[in-house]
Amino acid sequence: MSDKIMKKREKELMKACETPEEKRARRLAKKEAKERKEREKMGWDKEYSGYTNADNPYGDEKLLVPFIWHKKLENDGLNHLTEKKKKALIKRKQESNRIELEKVKLQRLEREKERQERDAEMETLQREKEAENFKAWEDQEDKFHLEQAKLRSRIRIKDGRAKPIDLLAKYATSAEEGAEDLSGLEMHEPYTYLNGLTMSDLENLLEDIKVYIELEQGKNVDFWRDMTVITKEELDTLMKIAERDRNPRGQRRREGINEAVMTDVVGMFKGKTHKQLQMLHKQITNKLKQDMDVGYWESVLAMQKAYLARARLRERHQELLKVKLMKLKEEQMTSEQDANDEDVLVGDMVQMPQPQDEPGTSGMMPPPAAPKKDGGQEGGDEKEEASGELNMEEMSLKEYDDGSYSPRLLREDKLPLGVVILDADEDMMTMEGKRNLLTKTGDAGGMNQEDAFIRRAREGMDASDGAEFSVLANIPKQVVLWADKYRPRKPRFFNRVHTGFEWNKYNQTHYDFDNPPPKIVQGYKFNIIYPDLINSTKTPTYSLTSDPANPDFAILRFSAGPPYEDIAFKVVNREWECSHKHGFRCQFMGSIFQLWFHFKRYRYRR
Repeated sequence: MSDKIMKKREKELMKACETPEEKRARRLAKKEAKERKEREKMGWDKEYSGYTNADNPYGDEKLLVPFIWHKKLENDGLNHLTEKKKKALIKRKQESNRIELEKVKLQRLEREKERQERDAEMETLQREKEAENFKAWEDQEDKFHLEQAKLRSRIRIKDGRAKPIDLLAKYATSAEEGAEDLSGLEMHEPYTYLNGLTMSDLENLLEDIKVYIELEQGKNVDFWRDMTVITKEELDTLMKIAERDRNPRGQRRREGINEAVMTDVVGMFKGKTHKQLQMLHKQITNKLKQDMDVGYWESVLAMQKAYLARARLRERHQELLKVKLMKLKEEQMTSEQDANDEDVLVGDMVQMPQPQDEPGTSGMMPPPAAPKKDGGQEGGDEKEEASGELNMEEMSLKEYDDGSYSPRLLREDKLPLGVVILDADEDMMTMEGKRNLLTKTGDAGGMNQEDAFIRRAREGMDASDGAEFSVLANIPKQVVLWADKYRPRKPRFFNRVHTGFEWNKYNQTHYDFDNPPPKIVQGYKFNIIYPDLINSTKTPTYSLTSDPANPDFAILRFSAGPPYEDIAFKVVNREWECSHKHGFRCQFMGSIFQLWFHFKRYRYRR
C-alpha cells in the first residue's frame, strides 16, 4: 500500500514540475498507447498498428473511430440503443469476426500442410519409381554387355583365335544348373587353359574375370573366385621365376618356405581331395593359434588356397562329365529306339499284301505268288534270286560282245558342216599339259607370285582399315562340266572388315570416349585372286542373297569360271553405299577382283 502511495506522490510531483511541452508530449504518448491498445483489441495486425487518423495511406480522418452501420441497426430495430451499447455490439461483432478469421487462417494452414505432405509423398513415390526404372535399365544394360561379351567370345572361338576368358566363359555357361548346351565341357579341367600363358596374358585374364563377375551379378561366383585364386597363384609363380632369372646370384626376396622343403610342402597338398584339404586347413589353423613358426605356416596356408580351388573345380568337373555322359547315353538310346521303330514300320509295310488288279484291266504287276505248303519256301526264294542274277549277267556279257555298249560309228560325209575332228592322242596330250600347268603347287616361284598378289591387294589399304575377314559360308556342292579337264579349286582371297562406333543419340547419352559403345560393321573390302583363269576376258561376278537361317545376314557369292569354284562369305545384311565418293569399288584388274563397299548411314533430321 505504501508503494502505491509513494508512486502516486512521485507522479503528482512530476506533473507539477513538468513544462507545458513535456505535458503535451506525455498526453500524446498516453493517447497513442490507448489507441494502440484499442487497435489490438480490434484485431489489427502489426502492419496497420502504426496508422493514425492523421497518418494513414487511406486518407481517412476517422480511421480509429469505430464504424457504426446505422442503416443496418435501423433495419434490425436496434437504432434506439445508446452509443455505448452500439459500440459494445460492434466490438462483439468484431470479436466474432476475428475468431472466425483465425479459424479460416488455421484451416488454410492445415490445407497448405496437407498439400506439402502430399507433394512430398508424390515426390517420394516418383523418386522410387525412377529408381526402379533406373535399376531395371542398369540390369538390361549389364545383360546387354554380357550378351555382347559372350557373342564376341563365340566369334573368336569360331575363328580359331579364342582367348582364355572365352573358353572359361563357355565352360561357365555349360556348368550352370539346368544348362542344355554342354558343348563347353571338355575332358580336361578348366584351369588347364592357363598352361603356357605369359604374365601379361594372366594379368589380362584377371581383368577379364573381374568384368565377367560384375556383369553376371552373382552367377557362377564360386567358379570365377576359384579361377581368380588359381590365376593369381600362376602369376606369382611366373613373377618368382622372372625375378630369379634377373638376379641369379643377387639378393632374393625372403619367403616363409625354404626351397629345400618346398617339394615336401607340394607333396603334402598334391593328390588330395577337397575334403582332405579342408581337414588339413583346420590342422594348419590350429598350429597357427599355437604360435608355432607363424611365418612358415602362413605361407603354407597361402599356398593351400590354390590347391583348394583346384580340388573344388576338379570335383565339380567330374560331376558335370557324369551328367554329360548320362545325356549322351539318353540321346543314343532315344535315337536307337527311333531307328528300331522305323525298321518295324518298314517291315510292316513290306509284309502288307498288294491289291489285285480289277477285272477288265491289263495286268501291269504280276499276282502274288501262292504260298508253298512245304517248309522249303525260303530256300526256293534264294534259288530264284540267284538264277535271276546269273541270267542278267549272261545277258550283259552277250550285249557287250555284240557291240551294244559301243557308240555308233559315224561317217565323215554324214557329219554336219563346221564340226572339228580331233585326234584322240593329240587331245589327250593337250589335256595332260593343261592339267600339269594348273596343278603346279609348292614351288618358290608360285609362292612369290601369290605374295605379290597379296601385296597388290593391300595397296590402297591403311593398317587401321579394319581387321582381316575370312568367314566362309557353306554352299552346296558344285557340279561343273569342266571338272574332267581341270582340277577345281578355291581361289585365294584377302579380305578386310571395317568396324567403328556409331555415335547416335542413344550412344551419345549412355557412352563416352573413355567408355565407348560396341563396335558395329560399317563395310567390307573383298580381294579375290584369280591368277590362272582359262578365259581371262570373262569378268568374275558376284551375287547377294539373304540368309534363310538369319535375315540379319546375307550370303555374298563370287563366281569366275574354270578352274575356280565359287566362293561365298557371310556378311551383314544392310543397304550398300554404291557411290564412288564413299569408297565403292568393283573392278577386275591384274587377276584380282576387288569389291569394296560401305553401308549407308541414316541420320535423323527434324
